[in-house]
Amino acid sequence: MGAQIQNIITSGTFSLDGGTWEVDNNVWIIGDDSEVFVIDPAHDPEKIREAVGDRAVKAVLLTHGHDDHIRYAREFAEAVAAPVFLNPADQMLWEDVFPGTTADHEIKDGDTFEVAGTTLVALHTPGHSPGSTCFHVPDLDTLFSGDTLFNGGPGATGRSHSSFETIIDSIRERLLTLPGHTVVNTGHGDGTTIGAEAPTLEKWIKNGK
Repeated sequence: MGAQIQNIITSGTFSLDGGTWEVDNNVWIIGDDSEVFVIDPAHDPEKIREAVGDRAVKAVLLTHGHDDHIRYAREFAEAVAAPVFLNPADQMLWEDVFPGTTADHEIKDGDTFEVAGTTLVALHTPGHSPGSTCFHVPDLDTLFSGDTLFNGGPGATGRSHSSFETIIDSIRERLLTLPGHTVVNTGHGDGTTIGAEAPTLEKWIKNGK
């Protein structure tokens, strides 16, 4: 059996620029019966550990550095003896949560991560944050989009370290070039496909909003 994808929904808060909001996060587990990657282990380390079970966690992969995605990443990673990967362009966001430290390893555009005979390819998609990174899984026709692309449009760009123009460029150049049937597993809310989002995204690109 090849790699399978499992979704865990956890609840907590997101804080930035002096505000705090209640949020539900999608946590993604990809792998087989023996080994997995965990993407964005938010809010509830024990719930995620229970979902992982006795499988080995090869790594924790973070799509970006906002605190709802990373605040419990270190605790979870230590519990399962796994390294944490983050794009270093989000170091300032990491240090907001873990001052004076870094993630265990950097994610660079084009990096590949293999599990259960399946390869995840890191796509640097700045805009929501400088280091925002999606993970494309060509074998499964799947994209883990973090907060770069949602069901209904681009991720938010109204807070510090974000840029609407940049996220639109990222989506146009890195995501709309993927096959239309590519399933998009998002950081929050329902999934979608590249094809389903393309018409809406084209309007955002044309109109600048």
